[in-house]
Amino acid sequence: MSDRVYLTKEGYNRLKDELNRLKSETRAEVLEKIAEARAHGDLSENAEYEAAREEQRQLESRIGELENKLTRATILDPKQIRTDKVYILTSVKLKNLIVEEEIIEYTLVSSEEADTDQGKISVRSPVGRGLLGKAVGEKVQINVPKGQLHYEILEIFVK
Repeated sequence: MSDRVYLTKEGYNRLKDELNRLKSETRAEVLEKIAEARAHGDLSENAEYEAAREEQRQLESRIGELENKLTRATILDPKQIRTDKVYILTSVKLKNLIVEEEIIEYTLVSSEEADTDQGKISVRSPVGRGLLGKAVGEKVQINVPKGQLHYEILEIFVK
């Protein structure tokens, strides 16, 4: 998969920090667990050994995933993001056309940085895909698992 991964500088650093921690600290801890379990004798019936090996497989998989993302990463500079339409890293203020008086604000980010608690939604989510490329004043209808959302775009800006 050669898709670019678009990240903020903070998002890139967070993934890089996680990778470094997994490769240095966590990997050593898992290898220690394997050695300890191996010391308990017969490996064919050693649940502790199997659990440690599974933890190692998951760890190595995550390390590979992070390395892959970081090599494909493009770091976006918020100062270079246009606000004529909704793009990745733009924030958008929406008026809910169904629920009166409801104003919603989202920031569109890569799936690696999505955090709904902070109002950061993935550009690959149904709502993110529905908003991309739209301009202020446009009304959008977005299909989501629970039905349809109806919004009017009030403002596009970069935080």
